[in-house]
Amino acid sequence: MYGALTRAASEARKKGDLATARYLSQQAQTLPSRDPQDPDFRRLWYCRYCDAFLLGFIGTKAEAQDIKRQLATFLRDELALELRDEKTLLPHAREERAHFLGYAVHTLHANDKHDHRGQRGINGALGLRIPTRVIHSHWARYLRFGKPRPLLQRVNDSAYSIVAQYQTAYRGIGQYDRMAYNLHQLQQLKRVMERSLARTLAKKFKTSRGKIYQRFRALCHTEQGTYKVLEVRADRGPAKPPLVAHFGGIPPRWNRWVKSSAAPTEPIWSGRSEVVERLLAEQCEVCGATDKIEVHHIRKLTDLQRAGRSTRPRWVQSMAARHRKTLVVCQD
Repeated sequence: MYGALTRAASEARKKGDLATARYLSQQAQTLPSRDPQDPDFRRLWYCRYCDAFLLGFIGTKAEAQDIKRQLATFLRDELALELRDEKTLLPHAREERAHFLGYAVHTLHANDKHDHRGQRGINGALGLRIPTRVIHSHWARYLRFGKPRPLLQRVNDSAYSIVAQYQTAYRGIGQYDRMAYNLHQLQQLKRVMERSLARTLAKKFKTSRGKIYQRFRALCHTEQGTYKVLEVRADRGPAKPPLVAHFGGIPPRWNRWVKSSAAPTEPIWSGRSEVVERLLAEQCEVCGATDKIEVHHIRKLTDLQRAGRSTRPRWVQSMAARHRKTLVVCQD
């Protein structure tokens, strides 16, 4: 039917009957260009990560249920595993959404969306979406009674560390959800986190949120444009450039082919001990190297004295001798 309508529209267009051609083209746009329910051809996509997997099947629901039964039998008989019925769902991809690895996966369909060729470019394609509940769960940790709150557990950290921790958290969320077409909704999360950050800094410096904005507001220039950010600098003396941490400057642009970016370069530390000065020295406390310095830590000092441990490595001996749970070392 679709082919007949498009051919008739083409013939009408050649004869100069544009009104009829337009009408026939509009009728063709309401029909699929292919037969997705071809009984002689079935499509099945499979994606797995650890113990979570997702199957995309084009066919009847009865066939999908049969596939589910076969999977349950295989897992039980061959792998001694159980397929949990309450988590193994059969949603209709266009009408419902399947939740997989933090994304809501569904089939896109819009007859009014056309690509540069004038064709319906998204019908039948898979769309990844950030579920609303996921966004709410992210910003819930920064809210109290519906308003952004300061994180009191970070007040004793240095201003540089506070900003870096907020930025690292926001960058992680933005990078993971980069393939979602509704990534722009993370702007709501950014506003909540920025106000929480300003309140945390205001609590630390015993001032108002407005003065925090006046003191730390700056411009961040990126390849995608210039953004207003909150920026903190840690001076390292006249011979070295200052350490810079800022919150913001990450464009919420959808990119379905994105690759994970490199690890953040700014270090994060707590200002409740001399670890700031130790890190600023930029020297490995084990071998004395000055390249690619990091801070490693353990949960408790008793972990260094485990019974039955073989000869303790040098870094363990150094921690035990200093009675410190942190150690500044080089990557090697």
